[in-house]
Amino acid sequence: MDYIILDIEFNGRKFASELPMEVIEIGAVRLNEALEAVDEFSALIKPVYFSKLNSFIKKKTGIPQEDIDSASGFVPVIRSFLAWLGRSESCRFVTWGGEDFKRIVLDTRMHKLDDAYWMSAVYYDLLKIYLRSRGLTNDVSVEAALEELGIPSEGSAHRALDDARMTAEIFRKTFAVLDPEKDAKQYKDTFSNAKERRTVKNAIRLAQSQKFALNWELLTEHVLAGKIDLADPRKAAELKAYFEAETAKPPKPSKPRSAERQGQSPEGGTRAGATDAATAETDASEPGSEDAD
Repeated sequence: MDYIILDIEFNGRKFASELPMEVIEIGAVRLNEALEAVDEFSALIKPVYFSKLNSFIKKKTGIPQEDIDSASGFVPVIRSFLAWLGRSESCRFVTWGGEDFKRIVLDTRMHKLDDAYWMSAVYYDLLKIYLRSRGLTNDVSVEAALEELGIPSEGSAHRALDDARMTAEIFRKTFAVLDPEKDAKQYKDTFSNAKERRTVKNAIRLAQSQKFALNWELLTEHVLAGKIDLADPRKAAELKAYFEAETAKPPKPSKPRSAERQGQSPEGGTRAGATDAATAETDASEPGSEDAD
């Protein structure tokens, strides 16, 4: 079995549209069972909806606009990539985080191509494996991991093929802690984004700090209404499951607060405005950027 170390670069503006990001570069390294590099794939992609590189992506990747303008579109590139992948009798992908697979699937669907290959493919999230092996909880970059492992960084960071090569070096170093079955993942659709889940989590935290019994119905009526569109039953079910999982966790200990600030009257009754306070707090929670999921 081969290991395909995959890296994707993409362009766009988060929350700019229903199609906020587009793949602009694919880089991959094929490793054999001995973890030897035997082949590579690299291609730029001309985007459809965001034809101009935004300034941040242009600076981060160093990709010239003229190279993007002359690149092939997603459809011929992904077909070429699939043909390249077909040279392996069997393979599993390795990515740094889960965003690369998500972007491949979404762009495949955007171009009305069959996503069956990607939905059935198995991948390892090397970021999570690396964090576990080091006893870390906060995400780190490929460059930071290389430094921690004492591996020289070569090539250009944030170019897909160079990033795939560097990720391959980390994979070799951490291969001993890989659990081939437990670490195996497949892409699953998500219908909510990080900002929406953060809104739910912030409301839960505030309700717990005020010792207010918050349930899903109160949350949707007083906090989520007008902020999150729950018309899609799949999104509603996903956020409800997230709410139930978060509320099942033991609340974090907090410093003692006065009865008034805990959402209770001096007589010990619950203030009617507790859900309004939850609404106000979620309004103020980190607007703008979305975390990578």
